[in-house]
Amino acid sequence: MSRPFLVGTSPAVLREWAKSHDLPAFRGTQIADWVYKKGIVEPERMNNLPLPVRELIGNEFLAPGTAVTETAGSGDGTEKLLLTLQDGETIEMVLIPAEERLTFCLSTQVGCPVQCRFCASGRDGLIRNLAAGEILEEFLFGSRRAGRRPDNLVFMGIGEGLLNFRELAAALEVLSSPEGFGMSPRRITVSTSGYVPGMLKFAELEREFTLAISLHAPDDETRSRLIPDKLRYPVAEIMAAADLYLRKAGRMVTLEYTLLEGFNDTPPHARALGALAVRHRCKVNLIPYNSTGGEFRRPSRQVIREFEETVAAAGAHVTVRVERGAKSVAACGQLRTRAKHPDS
Repeated sequence: MSRPFLVGTSPAVLREWAKSHDLPAFRGTQIADWVYKKGIVEPERMNNLPLPVRELIGNEFLAPGTAVTETAGSGDGTEKLLLTLQDGETIEMVLIPAEERLTFCLSTQVGCPVQCRFCASGRDGLIRNLAAGEILEEFLFGSRRAGRRPDNLVFMGIGEGLLNFRELAAALEVLSSPEGFGMSPRRITVSTSGYVPGMLKFAELEREFTLAISLHAPDDETRSRLIPDKLRYPVAEIMAAADLYLRKAGRMVTLEYTLLEGFNDTPPHARALGALAVRHRCKVNLIPYNSTGGEFRRPSRQVIREFEETVAAAGAHVTVRVERGAKSVAACGQLRTRAKHPDS
């Protein structure tokens, strides 16, 4: 992929590109308007540009190549898409309607290096990082499919986004720039498994993005049985990075906590989680496990309710994630895994 993606190339760079080809700078602005205001990345559709300029764009920028391989829908309107990239690798994205809001869940890597025991995304490890242009193509593709742009974005799809920091940060800049897609940073959530070096760099952006930490256990001993050593950081270091993010970005961090039957769903776990959230001024989002066919199971409704009540009793702000797409191979990575391993 030696040529740059058109989506992800800033208006300023497009204006310089135009001038470097002896074109007036406003041609770069016209191209940017097509891409970021109208969502059009195919040069042949940019009908206010002369044909030679359209041909030049086609020769010097990478054409969009993302395509839908498979879809899985649900009765609540949620739609999961398996997308094939230009090199044949696959990722997932999810379109989630809720009342009058629309949320896109986007991926940042092909595969995932973290390989949490309960998550299908890391089954085959990390294949490669996504380029910023590929991340933005997900956004454009979803917008076209939905017929409108999303109200919210969550980077909770396949991959550890903060391990692909440069490309993720470049995509976030385009998504939130007034000259780009113009989304409010407050409507964009980046999820991490607790990769501390990436969290520290993310805090230094000093932007009001929402940071969500996939904690899943309030203590190191329990967490060590969920996340392999190579990318697992101590809970104390993760929470120190969360404190820094609150100071730098001015945004409360959310602790994502997948409830696993008989593993991390006990009253002591709930009390410890509540105390941790209060001490570090974090919100808590409880996620009843969506089975991927492995060793873990979802707790009963009663256990989930009692866990929520115990966390709340500690003084923490806690919610239970509303289940969307339960009948559409909903857990992250399941659709991709099913396509790659149809007999498993």
